[in-house]
Amino acid sequence: MARTKDFDENEVLTKAIQLFWHKGYNATSMQDLVDGLGISRSSLYDTYGDKHTLYLKALESYQLAGNARINEIINQSTSAKETVIKLLELATNDLLGDQQQKGCFLVNAEVEVAPHDREVNKLVCQNEQQMEAAFFQVIKKGQESGEIKNTQDALQLARFVFNAMKGMQVTAKTSADAASFASIIQLTIAVLD
Repeated sequence: MARTKDFDENEVLTKAIQLFWHKGYNATSMQDLVDGLGISRSSLYDTYGDKHTLYLKALESYQLAGNARINEIINQSTSAKETVIKLLELATNDLLGDQQQKGCFLVNAEVEVAPHDREVNKLVCQNEQQMEAAFFQVIKKGQESGEIKNTQDALQLARFVFNAMKGMQVTAKTSADAASFASIIQLTIAVLD
């Protein structure tokens, strides 16, 4: 008869996200995981496999939660420009509210791990494609309604806006200047006029 787990897998996964996010993949040891997750090494291996598999699950969980928040904003907004502003503010508000200045977990993975790890690279690329598609959908809708100028290609604008967001996510690791982020958002929106 299989033993029942004496821990909540989702709670442990949330702790793993925070640990990997704070320390990075390479600096997080198995002992860090055992200590930080509050489960035994055998439970960690039995439930999540190895460190790499747990890291992938942490990234996937983070991505799903982020996508849910993004879709909520897109589905609730009527103005394309307001939607873009809210998406950019979502990213910056999360970043500015983080006292540890960890940046974005997925962007950190893109910089630290993705260049050397095919699975992480694939997950990061999928996330970027989803984000780019979300911005494209909003911008295309804004162009069709006349709210956003139609002189630029919607896909190119989506890539520009997404790149601005990623730049802020990296900058947030060393700066918490809300005024700087607000000016970047303002200039990014001005490109859509």
